[in-house]
Amino acid sequence: METWMVEVAIGALLTAGLWAGTRLFDRNFLQEPPESPQGEPPKKVSVIIPARNEAENLPDLLASLQVQTLQPAEVVVVDDGSGDGTGEIAARYGARVIRHDELPPGWTGKTWALWDGFRHTTGDIVVFLDADVRLAPKGLEALAYARERAGGAISVVPYYIVPTFGEKLALVVNLLGIFVFLSPYEAGKPNRGMYGPCIVARREDYLEIGGHAAVRSEVNEDMALGARFAAAGIPVENYLGGGLVTCRMYPGGARDAAAGLAKSAVRGLAAVGRTTVLLCALWVAGLLLTGMFFWLDWVLAVGLVLYAAQLYRMARHAGTFGAVMPVLHVLSTLFFAVVMLYSLYQTVWLGRVSWKGRQIQVGSGRDA
Repeated sequence: METWMVEVAIGALLTAGLWAGTRLFDRNFLQEPPESPQGEPPKKVSVIIPARNEAENLPDLLASLQVQTLQPAEVVVVDDGSGDGTGEIAARYGARVIRHDELPPGWTGKTWALWDGFRHTTGDIVVFLDADVRLAPKGLEALAYARERAGGAISVVPYYIVPTFGEKLALVVNLLGIFVFLSPYEAGKPNRGMYGPCIVARREDYLEIGGHAAVRSEVNEDMALGARFAAAGIPVENYLGGGLVTCRMYPGGARDAAAGLAKSAVRGLAAVGRTTVLLCALWVAGLLLTGMFFWLDWVLAVGLVLYAAQLYRMARHAGTFGAVMPVLHVLSTLFFAVVMLYSLYQTVWLGRVSWKGRQIQVGSGRDA
């Protein structure tokens, strides 16, 4: 085949990949709440936090909840068999602590913690937050306002704080997560998923779909919960956290990130629509081609520059990934490949996933 024909084919593929990334990256940011009219009664908000060995993370989250413009009516921390003083720290910050030492049959640790925590609340609005999430002072008010405006249930993909190189390797994985949850091709689907670290719903809506009890055995409980909301006719809306909802998910670096991401990667992708998956694949193919073979041809070299520019533009809205990782995106892309292979090994070959000292059989919720 003539060289120019190869270059045209490569150029077409790279163009399609760049277009796919642009199409999938929806800048649907959580907005600061407007000034409330005088005399309007505040919503009664309950916050539920599942926590397993989260002594390092909890103080930051609980401190951020104490300075909210919309104060939560109650904060419930479910201490899921921690051995690091998680419960004691939560109590020190005034949270109500529910201690779990045993996991009921058929449940995952997180679904049981979220459901049991909910049963100890009374708020009109329930906010489920992972322990590594942080809220800006107007964060809770913004979440309540966004839920009111959406008229259903919402979730937020936080802005990630990634100070170390190992954490920055998750750039491509995090952007793919944004693609999946904010893709315009997922909007309105009857099985649209939600992002687990930050979910907000009306109490009535949550009870109508059976809450986390209805998805008790799911490793990807957030995807399954969103699908139940959508199937019940309750709108689901996903947002980017921007400066209002942030998170440092994997302070342990690349190893922790790989373990945490792999437990849900393959099963999460299986719940996504074909169009979104195809466009994600096109985008990743372009990343691999430009990152690994840019030195072979000028078209690939130009593609490397264009992909780096696109990644930098998107990464600024996703987290503190800086300017170096977009240029060295092949490292982050290969990290994504490792995560997917490890996820396949766990879910397909072993039939179980590992997280925080637990082995969970896929689809059963039982300890393996």
